[in-house]
Amino acid sequence: MIGKLKGVIDSYGEDYVIVDVHGVGYQVHCSARTLQSLPAAGEPATLSIETHVREDQIRLFGFASDLEREWFRLLQTVQGVGAKVALAVLSTLRPSELANAITLRDKAAISRTPGVGAKVAERIVTELKDKTPAFTDLDPAVVRLSADMDEGRAPGPSRDAVSALVNLGYGQPQAAAAIATAARDAGEGADTAKLIRLGLKELSK
Repeated sequence: MIGKLKGVIDSYGEDYVIVDVHGVGYQVHCSARTLQSLPAAGEPATLSIETHVREDQIRLFGFASDLEREWFRLLQTVQGVGAKVALAVLSTLRPSELANAITLRDKAAISRTPGVGAKVAERIVTELKDKTPAFTDLDPAVVRLSADMDEGRAPGPSRDAVSALVNLGYGQPQAAAAIATAARDAGEGADTAKLIRLGLKELSK
């Protein structure tokens, strides 16, 4: 099983690169983001590899980092998500952005991926939400409020403040993140008006 390739870029295709390793050209399918990060033909490159063996073919998928490869694997544990969709998601969102989107239940961010509709985005968020904490850099308070908002358990002032920001045109994940930060800074007992004011200040940074 191939886990890594280190060689010279031979040529590029629409969604793949040929890597020359000691005279053998390996066709490696990559996300658009990985392809953009690779050097020009003739330059050395290293790719983390995921090998898919089927009855009639062997396909290599390449990634700029082991973290991106891990997300490729994770995404395919979701019902209805195969290699093509997983690569499309990773072409749209960096691993850190994907982790944050899942943690914040930001289905809209995931559905920006071509070919990923609301139902698939919902499944990605739902089925991977317990697997993202190790990958996200979000404040635990933000994560907690986003979960409480999603499940209807958020405190009244915070819920009303998030609703007010959403009515001003902000997305709910962004509004929830701003109000979570505002609530932490304001302390217990902050009213809705104060949370909105601090939340807007946070969003303007």
